[in-house]
Amino acid sequence: MKIIGFVCAGLALLASGAMAQDGGRVIQKTSISLGTATPGGGFPLYGGAFAEVMNQADPTLSIEPRNTKGSNENIPLLEQGQLDLALVAGEPAYEAFMGIGGRPRTNLKILTAIYSNPGMFVVRADSPYKTIRDLVGKPIAFGAKGSGLPILSRYVLDGLGLAQDKDFGAIYLDRAGDGPAMLEDGRVAALWGAGLGWPGFAAVASSPGGARFIAPDAGEIARIQAKHSFLKPMTVPAGSYPNQNAPINSLRYATATA
Repeated sequence: MKIIGFVCAGLALLASGAMAQDGGRVIQKTSISLGTATPGGGFPLYGGAFAEVMNQADPTLSIEPRNTKGSNENIPLLEQGQLDLALVAGEPAYEAFMGIGGRPRTNLKILTAIYSNPGMFVVRADSPYKTIRDLVGKPIAFGAKGSGLPILSRYVLDGLGLAQDKDFGAIYLDRAGDGPAMLEDGRVAALWGAGLGWPGFAAVASSPGGARFIAPDAGEIARIQAKHSFLKPMTVPAGSYPNQNAPINSLRYATATA
């Protein structure tokens, strides 16, 4: 199973009807809730754009994005029928479908894979940190509490023999958008994130001090894949972020709609 981002669908579509006018003709609209994540992360950005395009393309739909705590909340909300659709990161989806962590296997369905996210750390350009090992013992923002980002980093670090909550000063955010400011003022040494165009990375890279990205090297990627083969290599092309002059090799998961 490829670990990517998905759009996941609930067992039953609990959409409500609404009326709209089109040239004097009454159109029945179907309202669909779409769970995203906390403000400042990639899911609200993608979910808003997805809903806007879909609503314009189909006048019978009214997709309504809803901020949530992220993937780990979206899955139970779907199962309980409190969301119709949700964006779910690949690792939480994988664990839910496999019944990992003592929970029963979910009966949710994946509608489509939407994009892949290469995971990496970002530090201030003037920081002394160059490798993942340099970050051991340092305060690190690993993403929002309910998102899939901390799960991806946990698998990556585990493949290197590191424990996220023991070998680092792990910090989990209430809002994904809080990370860049914490890095800028020195409350954390690095921010973990994932994706091309991810808002947190873009904010740090666009700041006056600039950014440097830290990802597993070739040997580390091989070690991680030997233990967690569902993680796949992905290259972040040069120029994906301001002043990023060289490509960055990392490991990815995918995001989906359920």
